Formats: sequence, structure tokens, C-alpha cells
Amino acid sequence: MIDHVSIGVSNLADSAEFYDAALGALGMRRHLELPATIGYGYDRATFWIRESENKGFSPGLGLHVGLAAPSPEAVDAFHAVALALGGRDAGPPGPRPEYSDDYYGAFVFDPTGTKVEVVCRGDAPLVA
Repeated sequence: MIDHVSIGVSNLADSAEFYDAALGALGMRRHLELPATIGYGYDRATFWIRESENKGFSPGLGLHVGLAAPSPEAVDAFHAVALALGGRDAGPPGPRPEYSDDYYGAFVFDPTGTKVEVVCRGDAPLVA
């Protein structure tokens, strides 16, 4: 249903370093760079970061992005890389049976404060 998502970041260079590594742990890479904007994805840009002019942003509130991971190990790797690069833990990797029987996820706040979730569901691998 959703083709792509774009989030505002307070510092493009810092956020690019964070997302290069954290999304790289999921097998994603940069696909396109535009002024103040970078697009990431598997085979095309589906997740975008853009330096925000909105100075009224409140970290941790109002925006939650959920990204699909190809495996529980990729969820673990994303979480570890994100924390190593200054992300804040918002929920460690693990099963979330309250969501569904095959749900394995982790949560972090990125350098701007956006809550990013990474989830693997069942045995269906993603096309990388």
C-alpha cells in the first residue's frame, strides 16, 4: 500500500552516517541523492531522509516508521548498529507475541528522535 516514506532529520550528514550503516545491516543502500535528501532501499529508493526546516520537531513524538527486515538476525544487526552510532534504544530485539505469533522486532530513536522499528514476520524473505 505505501510506495515510500520520507522523514525529516535535523542534520543530514549525521543522519546519513546513521542510516548508511543501520539500513545497510538490513541489506538496503543509497539509491539517490538530491539536495538535502537521500533515498534508500533494496532495489529502489523507498525510504527517504530530508534535512528538515521545521524547527518545531519534538523528538520521539508523533512519527513511527516500521521497516521490514529479511531475518531476525538482520533485526538484531540493525539494532546493534543503530545503538553503536548514537541511536537510543526504544525496545530491544525480540519476539512480540502481542502483535502476532511470527513477529520479531526492535525499536530505536534515530539521531533526530524519530522512532524506527525493524520487524521480521515469519519465513517470507524480502527481495534484496
